[in-house]
Amino acid sequence: MAKRVAVIDIGSNSVRMVIYEKTSRFAFHILHEAKSRVRISENAYQNGGNLQEIPMQRAFDALSDFLSIVSSFKARKTLCIATSALRDAPNKKDFINRIRNSLGLNIKVIDGQREAYLGAVACINLLPQQKDALSIDIGGGSTEFSLIDGVKIESNISVDLGTVRLKELFFDRGDVDGAKKYIDSQLQQLDGTNISTVIGIGGTFRAISNAILNKSGYPIDKLHAYEPNYDEFEKVLEKIVRSDEDELKDIGIKSSRFDVIKPGALILLRVFKKFKVQKLVTSGAGVREGLFLTDLLRNSNDRFPANYNTSVRYILDAHIDNHAYANQLCKVSKMLFDLTHKELGIEDRYRHELSVAAKLCMSGNNIHYYSHNKNSYNLIKDALEFGFTHKQIILIATLTRYAKRKLPSQSHIQKFKELLPDSEQLDALSFLLSLAVALLSHYPRNIDFTLSFEESELKVCSKNSLYLAKESIKKLDMMPKKSINISFYS
Repeated sequence: MAKRVAVIDIGSNSVRMVIYEKTSRFAFHILHEAKSRVRISENAYQNGGNLQEIPMQRAFDALSDFLSIVSSFKARKTLCIATSALRDAPNKKDFINRIRNSLGLNIKVIDGQREAYLGAVACINLLPQQKDALSIDIGGGSTEFSLIDGVKIESNISVDLGTVRLKELFFDRGDVDGAKKYIDSQLQQLDGTNISTVIGIGGTFRAISNAILNKSGYPIDKLHAYEPNYDEFEKVLEKIVRSDEDELKDIGIKSSRFDVIKPGALILLRVFKKFKVQKLVTSGAGVREGLFLTDLLRNSNDRFPANYNTSVRYILDAHIDNHAYANQLCKVSKMLFDLTHKELGIEDRYRHELSVAAKLCMSGNNIHYYSHNKNSYNLIKDALEFGFTHKQIILIATLTRYAKRKLPSQSHIQKFKELLPDSEQLDALSFLLSLAVALLSHYPRNIDFTLSFEESELKVCSKNSLYLAKESIKKLDMMPKKSINISFYS
């Protein structure tokens, strides 16, 4: 696969492009994003689905500029797909041929099931695992659903529901009751489905989640993997359907979505009415990421290897020079956890977060050594994007911020209270990471000590003096409430 790949998605509302760069076999990051709200399906549903000249020209101009950006970034491969607006259009070949002949870009029109599958691929690879989940991607002309259970995609369904379609056929005529009946008739294709979680992929779900996030005082500005409260989300949906433009603005909806947010909100309300939903998850990844991943993982059944995380690997690739030390720190941290977590009152589930924090805690060194803790914290909080819950991200980032320094401050704990574990467990985890850093102060080629734990005493045995480790441990002024004794033996 090429090192740099551009992905273009021609939807009913917008044309979007992302340029990805691989940093190793399965690790990547985004170099550039671009979006143009060309509304290629504008007035199409009132004209037998035929694309109209002015929207087609807008799309042509946007694609022309996108290809200029692709060339600037020297991307070696460009993948371009089109969804509902083109697959429904009787005159789609005219547009596709014009783009191919004038711009040299080949557009692949995908069917609804393929569109649903690509969104699901993004979910199973880039979100924390979800059980009994239904992904929903509301577009301008269609809505795609996939049943997801862990890393399995059970089924993919596409229905003729979309914000632009409903707007032109019902909302522009003031026929909200007609829209409800039409939505419910389309949703009959989901009869017999049992789910407890809804994963929102499309722009409607993200726009509403973002409005709730911004008004809630939520401690981090990260939409991907955000879990809005179901009751609050449903109330906002109901309010949107009956709001005028001033009220929509007050809710936090951007003006560019005023004309399509009501149909989208109504679709979600009818979906919620059909199922007993217990949990909502917002996905910042969707069809574009799914298309990129099916190319990246084409020899791996469209899935990352077990226990692999692409965001962790990207940070290691781009920001850590001494991989051997990072692996040692991870190993020693896990050894300390396994020996002491019961004594320190730490739940088993935090072992993973401690190990990731250990592996990444020196990632800020290559930004600026003397402020590496702060740099590591900011980098992890922002770049540890995929496969983790917000609670996991903030815990990992917090542990790196205070590694080998001090216990987390009360102001920090208060700011992220709803995302962090209780203070005793947080202090104990922070202590273990700092202890691991201290034990490896001499940067051995291979770990040159063994650890054992008995009757609240951690025994460190080595043939070497471990002079720097002993000195570093003496400087640790951060014992948790349930302290342990550390003794060295030769």
